[in-house]
Amino acid sequence: MLDDLKYIHQRDGQDALGIAERQATQLEYKFELARIEADIQNVVFAGMGGSALPALLGSTWPGYDLPFEICRQYNIPAYVSEKTLFIACSYSGNTEETLSALAEAEAKDAVIVIMAGGGKLEEIAGQKNYPFVKVPKAEQPRYAVFYMLVGLVTILEATGLLTAKDATSQLAQATSFLKAKVKDWLPTVPADKNPAKALAMELAGKSGVVYGGPLMAPAAYKWKISFNENAKNVAWWGQYPEFNHNEFIGWSSHPVDKPYAVVDLRSSFEHPRVQQRFELSDKLLSGKRPAANVVEAQGETLLEHLLWTINFGDFVTIYLALLNNVNPAPVDLVEKFKKELG
Repeated sequence: MLDDLKYIHQRDGQDALGIAERQATQLEYKFELARIEADIQNVVFAGMGGSALPALLGSTWPGYDLPFEICRQYNIPAYVSEKTLFIACSYSGNTEETLSALAEAEAKDAVIVIMAGGGKLEEIAGQKNYPFVKVPKAEQPRYAVFYMLVGLVTILEATGLLTAKDATSQLAQATSFLKAKVKDWLPTVPADKNPAKALAMELAGKSGVVYGGPLMAPAAYKWKISFNENAKNVAWWGQYPEFNHNEFIGWSSHPVDKPYAVVDLRSSFEHPRVQQRFELSDKLLSGKRPAANVVEAQGETLLEHLLWTINFGDFVTIYLALLNNVNPAPVDLVEKFKKELG
């Protein structure tokens, strides 16, 4: 099925595979943002779903020099003040939780920056002269994650909060690396030579459980989202070493035949003890849970490992969508829910 280009073209009506192939070019995008002069002591990033992803990814690379909290609800942390950099991010610009959090941050006189593709957030930025990063158009928020990562880095550079002064350049330089790797995952590459297709076939018919260490945890969460929204497939994610303190035991009992597919996202940049935990956990759980499908991140830098793992997961879950006989791009039920919620 996955080698049938006619079937792929018919089912992938919005060209999700093409979007995944072109995703690397987002890393070269340049946002224009003037220097932001402020005395910042902490950062709060408000965003939901795919719009929260850039802040999660940023915790791995480039990392944060100040206390940084992601707000995924209507209310903001009590400590927000005039010394807080508050970043309101929503691809649509209309996410109600983010708009509510923004209003609270304004009442606390926080330093406001807005990142959005349009909507009410763009209107507010224009009316109140807030620094504004406009995200280019994409089919869905999850397909704009690299744009938003570049946007977040641009904001942090503009406020002088990044120790690395060349972060945006590093993102742009990673483009050629990712473009080269993507060629192995394209629909024209047959399943017996295509690792993305091969893994999708291993995952078919099961619920996904994706694990990462502290550095790859944001990528594990992105895989979970991609399982949900691309493949319309229920999935969960978890993180080492916390896994060994609770969830590890949950795999040890009944039922023996568990309807799950385990995916371990591993990176050589993880703490050596975290790498050892992956190996030992799979050994001790042998026969008690499905053997893990190990995905070893590729690249020479931590950034390349992160980007490679995310892009590979996009291809895997899009192919899984095709095996599930669903269109990868739309999330109709989410849109229906928003409409009924009003």
